[in-house]
Amino acid sequence: MKKIQLNNKIIVFALLLIISTVQAQQPNPPGQVTNPEEAINHAYLFAHMTHQDYGHLYYSVSLDGLHWNALNNKKRVFNEYKGHPDICKGHDGRYYIAGNESDASPDINIWVSDDLISWEKYSTFTPDLKSTPNYSNALQRIGAPKLFYDVDSKQYLVTWHTPHVEGGEDYWASQRTLYVLSADLKSFSKQPTRLFDWDMGTIDVFVRKIGGNYYAVLKDETYPTLYWTTGKTIRIAKSPSLLGNYSLPSDPISPNFREAPMLIPSPDNKIWYMYYEQYPGVSYGLSIADNLNGPWFQASGYTFFADWDKYSLPKSVRHGCMITISKNEYKKLVDTFGVVQ
Repeated sequence: MKKIQLNNKIIVFALLLIISTVQAQQPNPPGQVTNPEEAINHAYLFAHMTHQDYGHLYYSVSLDGLHWNALNNKKRVFNEYKGHPDICKGHDGRYYIAGNESDASPDINIWVSDDLISWEKYSTFTPDLKSTPNYSNALQRIGAPKLFYDVDSKQYLVTWHTPHVEGGEDYWASQRTLYVLSADLKSFSKQPTRLFDWDMGTIDVFVRKIGGNYYAVLKDETYPTLYWTTGKTIRIAKSPSLLGNYSLPSDPISPNFREAPMLIPSPDNKIWYMYYEQYPGVSYGLSIADNLNGPWFQASGYTFFADWDKYSLPKSVRHGCMITISKNEYKKLVDTFGVVQ
């Protein structure tokens, strides 16, 4: 009798554990639509590199901004490209992508495409880093150039990070975000300028205009300590104008040791999804908010447990950018490259 009672207790405990585990899971992320035809944002492109082939161009796509599938049998989609992929839609409705051969290369290279399938070289820009006001000690390093087309001013903001100290964590903490302006990505400002007037290491910065404000999404590149707990996290600075002055960065959106943020709107266009990498290529995180001022919460995903993941990406994806695309563009990409289920 005691043995039967013990077995029953074990069964009950196991059932309670299963129930509590199911209940402990997060609800599905907000921002989705029941009927795909009701979506405002119908599809998404993730242009990225991979852990095994760092710096080269790969594609993954999604219909909901949460579940991503690789294209082209997980092979490169454009062999000529090198860099940390960043794509924007430009003044003429075409797509532009920025890159560089390496951080030590003096050049920023830009390609253009009508359809995100065929790319051709558009321009090369060599910024005079030493001419940057109040930054004459800049090293010849250009990290992760990024593009933003500001519809209001009809000009491009080209940003990247450049350090001024050699070696180790001092090198990373010395990174500063610089920019130039351009009307056509053929001619550029005479000299680079620092984007932020506060003195803090920043990398992987991109700018978006949402509502009446500009938001600079950044990685705080100072090493985390008890005295700088925000180090190596994703944060946001805010400004009423494109070139600032930008506010001091927000509280962290991500845990420590995260970088390469990417921001997309949800299918219903009411929610923001912020992805970021846990480096070096360990995992991807996702934070969610209904506005860029927060608050943000972190979703569960990229664990490769289908019953737990609220979002999923192909294995080994690394730095890149995510953009919204049309359903027709999605279909053409899938028809051209083929999708990996």
